[in-house]
Amino acid sequence: MTKKMKKRLYRILTGMGLFVVGLLCDHIFHLSDNILLVIFLAAYFVAGGDVVQKAAGNIRNGQVMDENFLMTLATVGAFFVGEYPEAVAVMLFYQVGELFQSYAVNRSRESISDLMDIYPEYANVKAGDEIKTVSPEEVQVGDILVLHAGDRIPLDGTVVKGSSTVDTKALTGEPVPKDVAEGDTLISGCINLNGVLEMRADKAYEDSTVARILELVENQGDKKAKTEQFITRFARYYTPVVVICAVLLALIPSLVLPDHNWQDWLYRGLSFLVISCPCALVISVPLSFFGGLGGASRQGILVKGSNYLEAAANGQIAVFDKTGTLTMGTFQVENCRLAEGIEEKELLETAALCEGLSNHPIGQCILNDCERKYGLPDSADVTEGNEQAGYGITARYKGAAIAAGNRKLMDRLGVRIEPEEYAGTLVYVARDGRYMGTIYVADVVKKDAAEAIRQLKAAGVKKTVMLTGDQQFSGEKVAKEVGVDQVYAQLLPADKVDRMEQLMKERTGKGTVLYVGDGINDAPVLAGADVGFAMGAMGADAAIEAADIVIMKDEPVKVAQTIRIARRTMSIVWQNIIFAIGVKILVLILAALGIANMWMAVFADVGVAVIAICNAMRAMYVGKTV
Repeated sequence: MTKKMKKRLYRILTGMGLFVVGLLCDHIFHLSDNILLVIFLAAYFVAGGDVVQKAAGNIRNGQVMDENFLMTLATVGAFFVGEYPEAVAVMLFYQVGELFQSYAVNRSRESISDLMDIYPEYANVKAGDEIKTVSPEEVQVGDILVLHAGDRIPLDGTVVKGSSTVDTKALTGEPVPKDVAEGDTLISGCINLNGVLEMRADKAYEDSTVARILELVENQGDKKAKTEQFITRFARYYTPVVVICAVLLALIPSLVLPDHNWQDWLYRGLSFLVISCPCALVISVPLSFFGGLGGASRQGILVKGSNYLEAAANGQIAVFDKTGTLTMGTFQVENCRLAEGIEEKELLETAALCEGLSNHPIGQCILNDCERKYGLPDSADVTEGNEQAGYGITARYKGAAIAAGNRKLMDRLGVRIEPEEYAGTLVYVARDGRYMGTIYVADVVKKDAAEAIRQLKAAGVKKTVMLTGDQQFSGEKVAKEVGVDQVYAQLLPADKVDRMEQLMKERTGKGTVLYVGDGINDAPVLAGADVGFAMGAMGADAAIEAADIVIMKDEPVKVAQTIRIARRTMSIVWQNIIFAIGVKILVLILAALGIANMWMAVFADVGVAVIAICNAMRAMYVGKTV
């Protein structure tokens, strides 16, 4: 509980004590009205003096129609007609509601501000044999940083020495620590748990993951949902209207009706004022969205504004990039086809001798597969290595001419091969002009990709589409494996934008089109979609900047989880709207008829607000299955 909240609580308790004293003096000791007025006024100003002060300040600033004005007007009027206990009770209950609201908002804000703890306060820069502690903003790209156990990683970089375990929970929502060693990538904001690491800074602080996340978190409240904007506009017109109605209710009947009781009609008007306060709507609706944003952030999903959360709830068509989104963007050897008389070990070792001369990711994948299965061959006798861009690699090994590459390289060398179609990359291997076999290399489909598509369809998404720059056959293979409905392949970035525009025309009603991507070429499509999702952990900076929602762990299944969080949040929002308006209308009618007293008015205002706030707080608590 904050210091401000504690101060309010002490005022409430003191005011409540004086209120009880006043009741005892009235009902047991039967003291005079003047003494009772002094006691109840003391209780009133102790409990609600700040409300009266705010109302007066707002009137001076020209901001009359707010809840402070309504509470002050209603309670002062209650004193005027001699209802001292009810005047104090209204203010006490109002303050209890405000305290509860502050607590709820604080809890909701904590769920987002937990991410603010990822800010690294310092960086240990290695300069020769010395280590200098500086601000992360002072670190230059290429500097070597030293990370001790417990240090927060200040910038994005690469491990150059040592091994350790890293806690990534604050960024990805993943509770299991990640083991890292030389050559592994480090994300800023994570915590080094044990061993000492040396890392190379690959990005300046302002371009690092932690800086981008903090900027997103700070700007989350800037973009309001349409529902939230409607409630703000509604309250702006609603408040003056009900104040006028309350004044008319207090004045007209007492002037027009025979045998009028002006105190009774004034009391009804005051009750009408208390009931009409729009606190429940004005507080609970933004709090529901804020809770939804906080709940999503706990799962490693950063939503840049409540408007995107509302749009995600109406997701109708989900569009995916392929490489790096539904697939890992890394390659692995799937299979080998052997020529007669050739063993797999011989084929892989020959290919590895060639690929050892290249830094191409497909070549590295073949080297890794060979090393894992048979160990790497001695490349000391490899000579005359020649990497031919767009073809492959040729070399000589112990006098034999060896080659590994695509079909064009084999044709150039006069090696006869059988053409075939494969949803991946074919690496042909030859020795002394004779075909040895084919290595099948493919991009790895993410483990949760098929589950992500299944969950989207279960959530009511009517159509799933893949847009890829890859070959049609490759795209169709991945689409079939994960369950995507439609594939458009061999697309340039401009082609993706054109396809997205066509898909946008297929929306019906309030339906929205979601796009999920991670690369630089996805940025224009992300910006053009109703809701753009970027894979944040490994995604390109341009994609993260253009996206509306950033998934900090590269899991496509988080898209379906976002939709479920959004729909649950919207459900809570509308529950609060219907409940608050419904109860208020009912009690307003009862107040106008003289059936509802000030106590019922208190429930219609503070009680409804507290119930709506309790309901709004549910949006903060999001499980992985939600």
